[in-house]
Amino acid sequence: MSETSLGEIRSSIESLSATPSSAALPEEARGVVRRLLDALEAGDVRAAERDPLSGEWRAVTWVKRGILLGFRVGEIIDMSVESGDRVTLSFFDKDTYPPRQLGLADGIRVVPGGSSIRRGAYVAHGVVCMPPMYINVGARVGTGSMIDSHALVGSCAQVGERVHLSAAAQLGGVLEPVNASPVVVEDDVVVGGNCGIYEGTVVRRGAVIGAGVVLTRGTPVFDLARETVHRAADGKPLVIPEGAVVVPGARAVKGDWGQSQGISLQTPVIVKYRDEKTDAATALESWLR
Repeated sequence: MSETSLGEIRSSIESLSATPSSAALPEEARGVVRRLLDALEAGDVRAAERDPLSGEWRAVTWVKRGILLGFRVGEIIDMSVESGDRVTLSFFDKDTYPPRQLGLADGIRVVPGGSSIRRGAYVAHGVVCMPPMYINVGARVGTGSMIDSHALVGSCAQVGERVHLSAAAQLGGVLEPVNASPVVVEDDVVVGGNCGIYEGTVVRRGAVIGAGVVLTRGTPVFDLARETVHRAADGKPLVIPEGAVVVPGARAVKGDWGQSQGISLQTPVIVKYRDEKTDAATALESWLR
């Protein structure tokens, strides 16, 4: 899609989003939403971008406003699945956000068993989706990545290339407020099973997030290898450094009573940085692709 067309969509979204909630939106709003979702699915626009100068990830607020506009103009319809004369699966959702219609030419491998990719999500050629998994509106998944069973890519989350999002891992959706820090997982990251990566977290290229780690903007991450603590500050996200290997750890609580009870709190710990041994342990079997 051309820059001119994207500019027109942006202008329309910003104008329509300023319409008071008590006022009816014009019919053209549905067409604007459709054009935005087409652009998202084609990869022509995204919900978060990396600043080429600072390297920081920022939300693209007009895109998120457009996604919210889609919920506003949508009407709840029956999306149930029928087999013969019977309804086998019952679904009721906004007509603006049905599941994406995929074909063989899309080159996305969706294994049978209850997976869904919502309208307005970009999923690159070569992505593997294991059942059941879910990719929400505004999300972006790069080529060669695997979204494993029971994994969630939340709304507007950004996933790079060759990422392995393991079973039951969750990337939180950040749709509101529109300027909230996105969840970003860059290229070649391995996210272990039962991990949670939520609002205001950026995982840099090649990092390994061990099973069970939970990361949020308010989470301090203790770096044993570099003897420092990584925190979000001054409105910026929590950033996990490139190549870091993060595992669940524990930190003793302060205060006499808590210490007397032997209480500690779970906290993520960087135990080392990626090396040849780590690469061998986390290698993704190419034949699974």
